Formats: sequence, structure tokens, C-alpha cells
Amino acid sequence: MISATDQFPPTNKPAESVNGVTVRLAGDSGDGMQLLGTQLTNTSALSGNDVATFPDFPAEIRAPRGTRAGVSGFQVQFSAEEIFTPGDGLDALITMNPAALVTNIEDLKPGGILIVNSDSFASKDLKLAKLEENPLDGDSLNGYRLIEVPMTQLTRTAVAETKISVKLADRCKNFFAMGLVFWLYGRDVEPTLRFIDAKFRGKEDVALANRLALMAGWNYGETTEDFASTYQVPAADLEPGTYRNIMGNQALALGLVTASQISNKPLFLGSYPITPASDVLHELSKYKQYGVRTFQAEDEIAAVCSTIGAAFGGSMAVTTSSGPGIALKGEGIGLGLILELPFIIIDVQRGGPSTGLPTKTEQADLLMVMHGRNGESPLPIIAASSPADCFNVALEAWRVATQFMTPVFILSDGYIANGAEPWKLPEVDSLEPIEINHPEATDSPFLPYSRNKQLARPWAVPGTPGLMHRVGGLEKEDGTGNVSYDPQNHQHMVETRARKVQKVAEVIGDLEVDGPDTGLLVLSWGGTHGACRTAVRTCRQAGHSVAHAHMRWINPFPKNLGQILKRYDQILIPELNTGQLKMIIKSEFLIDVEGLNKVQGKPFAVTEIIEKIKSMAT
Repeated sequence: MISATDQFPPTNKPAESVNGVTVRLAGDSGDGMQLLGTQLTNTSALSGNDVATFPDFPAEIRAPRGTRAGVSGFQVQFSAEEIFTPGDGLDALITMNPAALVTNIEDLKPGGILIVNSDSFASKDLKLAKLEENPLDGDSLNGYRLIEVPMTQLTRTAVAETKISVKLADRCKNFFAMGLVFWLYGRDVEPTLRFIDAKFRGKEDVALANRLALMAGWNYGETTEDFASTYQVPAADLEPGTYRNIMGNQALALGLVTASQISNKPLFLGSYPITPASDVLHELSKYKQYGVRTFQAEDEIAAVCSTIGAAFGGSMAVTTSSGPGIALKGEGIGLGLILELPFIIIDVQRGGPSTGLPTKTEQADLLMVMHGRNGESPLPIIAASSPADCFNVALEAWRVATQFMTPVFILSDGYIANGAEPWKLPEVDSLEPIEINHPEATDSPFLPYSRNKQLARPWAVPGTPGLMHRVGGLEKEDGTGNVSYDPQNHQHMVETRARKVQKVAEVIGDLEVDGPDTGLLVLSWGGTHGACRTAVRTCRQAGHSVAHAHMRWINPFPKNLGQILKRYDQILIPELNTGQLKMIIKSEFLIDVEGLNKVQGKPFAVTEIIEKIKSMAT
């Protein structure tokens, strides 16, 4: 094994200290950009930096190589200060082909570092990228620090001693790029060397080739005259504790498993694969030793119906999907609502409508989960604000579902699901148990729709003597649960189910505000949290009277939301849709609200929100 001490010695070039760096790696979907980005993220987190990432996947599963549709990217911001987004403008852009260059160059800051694999700019590569001229030959890139590196040829030379095929050698060029980036930003290579040994165990020639390519990239940075210095990002001042780098879908899975354990309920997931929610299914399937059962159904309807069955049987039940699948689950979700069974519906939102933009992010399912079922069918809705927050959201959603005997929606999105950030592992003793009490056998007549002070009905486990009761989609008589067509009973049951959802406001806590009590309020929800928080604090430092409040619960609203909104002269709601929360807020509180709306499949840049705040403040 190559020793990091021997083969990757400290650089002899001067090191410039910077507070933070934003890097994007872009290439063909087969170039290993996600792997490169993940390794850069992990080693930066191990270095003590605060980290935020934004992977960007091509929408087509097998887009033609070298085309713009096939470009895959991974953006990382690592910083010596607390950060909330993967960054706006890029300090460095590493591209593996012309298509990656032309689709990403507009995000590189003037004077930013642009590293290209010059071996991939032949005439056929330019044609695939729909370029008539080679951008490396003209003056269109003069505003950047362009560094042309023949990565393909250098990688082949570096791995020649392994005797692997040219095809396999070319697949190592992402490790060459990784070595160069690690050298440029003073990243520790030891974790990546361990990763290589673990991933390619039993394929020693391939493992050696990747280690050699990594070393070649490192040495290229050290020996070439293209770089005058390296850049060092000091460790961030984070709260003490044990951290791991975590993606949103991973955090959801861990949160669900944890909720299962602290409520002493076996976890069942009924799901049908769909981007970008499938990884929750994949992740949960790894936890069979904790009583987790995952079922990949034949379709979305079967998935939600199996979830209802698991909930009726007394398990912690969950179903996951994205917008198109949630639409198909609608009737089943309504059935779970009228049965008043506790389970969780996770919607990892993506660009729509229909198939839309499967790998791109959006927040356009809010009205659907709020109103997209037949009849009067309100449900609690909680939205995650970041990858790490997904863990807490899962716990909170299950606590509410069992306390109020109702299905609960969790809203995530592609940006949160695939993004990553450091997550401080909670102390197990700090996790409050979720108490669940099933009714026991009794000689008295059982009333399956009797209610407690929170209007929740009893969760009777099938097979318990004396607790036999009828279930189904027809309206129930309150108390007995018998089928009822009585008009007054239906009115009563509809209003009771609605009141039950509103009573959730009593346990979710008040909305908190960061900033002054007057002036402009930025109200955010979901994955816009980080960009809004950063933009508001930047504007406040510039002298603007602007505050920020972030909503996790969308239904019901926090009890103090109306009082907060009345305090401000102006209210801005940034959303990755055409104004859905804005519409709900205006109709509920009859106030004027300004929207900042974007449906481009991309998250907000901090600068976009800053510009909007400044335009409203003048």
C-alpha cells in the first residue's frame, strides 16, 4: 500500500489561507464525478471544515457520452465558518469534457480556477457538445485562470505498470483529478487511500492503478508551473461532539429506524422505486437487524396499501415516493386518513409536472399534499430544512402520527435528499421515548372511534380479545365505527378530523424569528432555509432591517404565525415553485405577501435572495 507519508509529502509551494472554497466537479455521467465529490466532501469533513454539497445528476439514465444531457456534477463548499449552502459562485471548476465546460462555466467567478482535461477536446468531443469551435483556442475563457491538463494521457502513463486495459486506465482519470484537487486545497489523502483498498478489495491491479492515478494528480500539482500556491482552509469552530457526513435520504432512513427503536415498534416500508426517493428504500434495507422490513411493491398503489395494512397491524409504517407517485397514492392516503391510522408518507419533491425533471429539485408539491385528495382530507405536513434535519423530522413526524392517530406527510426535495453536511450524532439518552399505548382486552363494548383529549382514537392491534372492529373507506359513526350515511354524523366527523390536525399546533412549538421585530420578514420553508438564512444575515450586516423565520410545520401553522406576520411591513416568501405557500398565507391571513419564485430545477443562490431583499428595502 502506498504510504501517504512517503508518497504524498507536504508541498514545497506557499500556502494561502482562505476562509472557504466552493468547488464544482463536472464530467460525463461515467467519469466518476459523484465519487470524486463524495471523497472531497468526506476528507474536508474529517479536516474539521463545515461542509455542504450539491450533487447534480443527468436526467437520462444512459445519455450519450459527451453530450450536454449526460453531464454529471458535484459541488462542494468547505469552510472555516458555519455555512448553510453549497455556495454560489465557484472558486474552482474542474471539467472533464467540452459539454461539462459549456454547461457549467457561467457559474465560475471571474478569475476563478478552471481546470480542464485537454485530452477530451478533440473534434468528435466538440461535435457531441454541439460546439463549432474549441473554447480552449479562443478568448472566451480569458476571464478565468485556465489550466489545461492532459489528464487522460497522464493517467495512462501513471498506471502503465499495472498492465490494465486502456478502458480501465481511462476510468482512473477521476482519481488523477482527485489527486490534483486534494493537492490544491491541502486535503488529506489517507481516507481516500483506505477507500480505494476497501472498494477494490480482490482487484489489486485496479486498486493499484487508482492509487497511482491519485499520486500522479498530486505530483502534477506539485511539479507543474501552473500553480503558484496551494490553498488552506482552517477547521471550523463547530459544536464539540462526534460528527459524520450525512445525506438527506440517509438521515431520513436513520431517523425512521431511530423512531422505530424508541417507540418499540417494528418498522415497515412499503415503497416503489422513484427518483429521488429510492435511496430511502435502499438505505432502510440495510437495517434488518433492527427489525426493519422493506417491501418493493409492484406499483405505488400497492406500496401505500401495504403501508396501511402494516399500520393496521400495529407496526410503524412508512411509504416513500416523489410527486408522480404521491399522486397515485392519493386514494390510499385518503383511506388511511378516514381509518385514522398512524403512518408516514415521505415526498421527496422533484421538478414536474408528470415525469418533469426527475433528477432536479423543486418545491411544487405543497398544494398537492395539502389539498390533493378527494373530499375534506387535511393531514399534518412537516418539511425538512437540510440533510441533517431529516433525522429530526422523521422522529417528529412519527411522534405526531402516533399521538394524534393520523397519517403525516414529510416533505423533502432533491436538493436536500442528495446534498450532504456534517451531522452531530445525538446522545442516545437524549432521545425522548415515543410512548404508544394500545388498548387491552376488555369485557366492555369496544368503541374504536372513541376519542381522547387530542381527538385521537385508540390504536387497537388486531387479534386482541374483545377489540374486534370494522374498518374501511366508508364514513364511520363516531364512537362505534359503524358505517354511517347520517348527514349530521358526516359533518361531525369531517370537522373532528380537521380539528384533530389543528390540535397538532399545541405540540409543535412556536415559530422562531432571527432578527428584528420590524421591517422586512423573509419567511422560508423546506430546502430554501440555508440560502434565506445566509442572505438575511448578509443583508443585516449591510444595515438592512430584515429578519428570517423558517417554517418546518406547514399544516397546521405554528400558533404564533399570525402574530409574527402582523409585526412586519413587508413579507417575502422565496419558493422553488410559482408561489404556493404565498397563496396559502395570503388566503389564511389576508395580508400582502411578496414572492420570489424559481422553477429551473436549481436551488436558490444566496445572491438571488440578497438582490430581492435589497430591491424591497429601497
